Amino acid sequence: MTKISIDQNHLTGPFDIIGDVHGCFDELMALMKKLGYELSAKPPHNVSHPEGRILVFVGDLVDRGPKTPDVLRLVMEMCKSGIAFCVTGNHEDKLKRALMGNKVTITNGLEKSLNQLSFLSDGFKYEVIDFLDNLPIYLWLDNKKLAVSHAGIKEPFLGLESSEIRHFCLYGPVSIEPDLTGLPKRLNWELDYSGDTLVVYGHRPIETPTWTNKTINIDTGCVFGGKLTALRYPE
Repeated sequence: MTKISIDQNHLTGPFDIIGDVHGCFDELMALMKKLGYELSAKPPHNVSHPEGRILVFVGDLVDRGPKTPDVLRLVMEMCKSGIAFCVTGNHEDKLKRALMGNKVTITNGLEKSLNQLSFLSDGFKYEVIDFLDNLPIYLWLDNKKLAVSHAGIKEPFLGLESSEIRHFCLYGPVSIEPDLTGLPKRLNWELDYSGDTLVVYGHRPIETPTWTNKTINIDTGCVFGGKLTALRYPE
């Protein structure tokens, strides 16, 4: 797979942007059908949409849920055919490093992905590594009107790439003060966002998506018993 460029401004949509899936394959299939996508129940899924719509995933396809390999296979097929794009999330980044044999702490649902993938061929796992390794850290779309990033992005970062930007897109900003669980406390970067580009992201589970300064979080915690959400753009 070729490295996907962050600059996809020539693509004007219409897009269906989907929040954190986390291995919830059945819910993803149901949502896609509700959005009007035509696909078979078993691979190859041969996905199409009568209106020529394009899917964009905000990352965190993997971990925690029951069917991570199925989600990966479907999204990999769609990205290869050009009907879908996906940005990398922090869970993709860690799964890739684990599959490559790097030392990682196996927590936060990674153990489920590794267990589910252990029953599949080495060839499929190599395909997964290649797919994850070439995902962009964010996408800039529709003549600079739309950006999709896993955890968010600042306006000055748009059009650029660096280790700082990558970290922000994967994790967002965090406080030096831990939260009640002892983990770094996530900060609401969107409260200070003042850009003209609309930013769609996930990463931080919420109950209901709400607009804040031309940004919207669409991670509604499907794997935690919530819902799987899509934002239809430009509608």
